[in-house]
Amino acid sequence: MFVYAFQSRLIYFPSRDVWATPAQVGLDFEDLMLPCADGVRIHAWYVPAPGARRSVIFAHGNAGNLADRLDTIKMLHDSGLNVLAFDYRGYGHSEGAPSEQGTYRDGEAAWQFLTTRRGVAPKDIVLFGRSLGGAIMIDLAARHEPGVLVVESTFTSLADVGRLHYPLLPVRWLLSYRYDSRSKVGGIACPKLFLHGRDDTLIPLSIGRALFDAAGEPKKFIETPGEHNDSGVMYAPEYVERFREFLRNTARTGP
Repeated sequence: MFVYAFQSRLIYFPSRDVWATPAQVGLDFEDLMLPCADGVRIHAWYVPAPGARRSVIFAHGNAGNLADRLDTIKMLHDSGLNVLAFDYRGYGHSEGAPSEQGTYRDGEAAWQFLTTRRGVAPKDIVLFGRSLGGAIMIDLAARHEPGVLVVESTFTSLADVGRLHYPLLPVRWLLSYRYDSRSKVGGIACPKLFLHGRDDTLIPLSIGRALFDAAGEPKKFIETPGEHNDSGVMYAPEYVERFREFLRNTARTGP
């Protein structure tokens, strides 16, 4: 009963203290409050890259807020992408409280900002999600047609992860939060890049592989060193370059 009643506190670990901005890493940015379909406004940063044709929506993991992801935001910007990074409801300066459907609406608000207010073509949008953010970007990609989907350290479903960490509990019956990416990823047609740390104990490599196996082509899997919080694209310059090579190979040509 305790786990059922307080499961959101076992999933979301928001921080309200936005202790830094992109200016701290030398980036110009726009500070935004994006409206969601249910009236909640979420905080976002738009970081333009001079001459960039493509834009990336970045969705972070389940803890902290945007200020804790400046290294990733700078890496994406330096990869030649306009960056739209957002905080989920209840995180940082965003209004409301987090929930599964709420975070999907947050991702949709970011998509609408780029496609409607900025006029970015869907095929010029890269969706990039880490951990929980990967599930949110998979949901967004399943409902739209982005140019590229990139996820790192992401799971098949929350129930699969829960069963590992709470083996004595009937997790599937208790969970009201699903984040069932396995059932969605097979219908995503765009090129997909999956990254996962081989030493990840929070979301084991086997779960990342199972998510990859459920996806259709075209797709690529990169296994990196590192645990859950120190793996993926940012593990070392070698993996940043492999990520950028993937972007180059999937660049859209023509108008």
